[in-house]
Amino acid sequence: MTSPRAFHKGGIAILDYGSQYTQLIARRLREQGIYSEIFPPEAPETQVFASAPRGVILSGSPHSVYEPNAPQLPAYLLKRDVPILGICYGMQLLAHTFGGGVSGAARREYGAAQLQIVPCPLFRDLPDQLAVWMSHADHVERLPAGWRAIGSTANAPYAAISDPEGRRYAVQFHPEVTHTIHGAAILRNFAVHICGCAPDWTPAAIIDESLAALRAQIGAEQVILGLSGGVDSAVAAALLQRAVGDQLTCIFINTGLLRKGEPESVVQTFQGQLGARLVAVDASEAFFEALAGVTDPEQKRSIIGERFIRAFESEARKLGKVKFLAQGTIYPDVIESGGGLGSAARTIKKHHNVGGLPADLAFELVEPLRYLFKDEVRRIGAALGLPDSIVWRQPFPGPGLAVRCLGEVTFERVERLRAADAIVLEELARADLLRGETSQAFAVLLPTRSVGVMGDGRTYQEVVAVRAVRTEDFMTAHWARLPYDVLARISERIVNEVQGVNRVVYDITTKPPATIEWE
Repeated sequence: MTSPRAFHKGGIAILDYGSQYTQLIARRLREQGIYSEIFPPEAPETQVFASAPRGVILSGSPHSVYEPNAPQLPAYLLKRDVPILGICYGMQLLAHTFGGGVSGAARREYGAAQLQIVPCPLFRDLPDQLAVWMSHADHVERLPAGWRAIGSTANAPYAAISDPEGRRYAVQFHPEVTHTIHGAAILRNFAVHICGCAPDWTPAAIIDESLAALRAQIGAEQVILGLSGGVDSAVAAALLQRAVGDQLTCIFINTGLLRKGEPESVVQTFQGQLGARLVAVDASEAFFEALAGVTDPEQKRSIIGERFIRAFESEARKLGKVKFLAQGTIYPDVIESGGGLGSAARTIKKHHNVGGLPADLAFELVEPLRYLFKDEVRRIGAALGLPDSIVWRQPFPGPGLAVRCLGEVTFERVERLRAADAIVLEELARADLLRGETSQAFAVLLPTRSVGVMGDGRTYQEVVAVRAVRTEDFMTAHWARLPYDVLARISERIVNEVQGVNRVVYDITTKPPATIEWE
């Protein structure tokens, strides 16, 4: 059972038709203090309007509106007096529903375009020409009655349209992506000036509503938290401690798959500095035994997820009756595991705390961060008074080094990876590159060997890949342009100090098409 989330009144409801950018719509709104929630288009009206949203946004989609069984506009939106903004497929869907014409474009439009606008509330206080980002093969060729064009490009005479009487607007481009220069302002104009939303989605509001939701869900019951030491589980612990106090027990499972010095650091920080009720368990031997011979990343995640839960159950039994298990699951975890609220959610990889949970879970789940992005989690952590060393700690996957140790996970290979990873972090910290220049950085041990030469002798040893990225939301990411001298020091130290490695490579792939982690 997933924990209920607090409903912040008066935001924007987003209907997800399967666009890869849907979560960015929510993020761009929340960045500006405007609450938003994502729903599948088939969600019941009572669910979509439970938080009394002041407006609705229709996302893009890989579908065409004229396809058989294409997703449709919910009938209740035709009856409600609520502003609507259609984006890409959402625009085509509005035009199609209200009697306009949509067809495949003779010339597809992908990438940058110049939009000539007509002054209107959607483009309030914006220049006459806007740089926008297009990604569509279909277009509106005939406007519905009562609608008018409010924007055009060289290839699309109806690049933005509106029905001002019905407070319905639609754009063929994607305002949610950073390539649309004034995209955030367009979304804000819709939410604030057309819908009347108040930009009151702040850390204080998130904390207040989260505390109320946690107290309502947990009541007088006991709850245990799986503490990894990362920012997500730390903020979840701080929220729970403030909400239910001594009803919370944090359980730290040392899987043997953590970074160098991390088990000691977790215990010292949470028990010593924060005074949390903490139970520390060394279960590394059991995890290595369970992972013996396993190379498939999804199987690794499932095994680790189940082992985590079994370890928690064992410790919980010692604590007496415990009803709830809390986790630091955040929104990107849910999205990448195919557990998002959109109907077309695709599984990219199972996160151990989402896709790896056993069917016979003996607890009800408490997930106070489940619908928050990483930047929101950090802001909440700072507002709760957590030290910077926790709030800005390098992100670390729940399965730990197992999903950075490609191929078989053995104690020897993990020790090799742990040493290389420590060198990466040490050198980036020494160069002051762990904040700002990089959002996440780590080493990956590859399941391949290469020929090298050391001391005039031939070597045939493993390869380490270094990964460092810059990102705002962890949904998309660019590889970090690290200085060559820093990369050189990292490489020199790894091949000289880490036994069994003779080659270091640097990963320069963006997300997408890659994910940040390799597995």
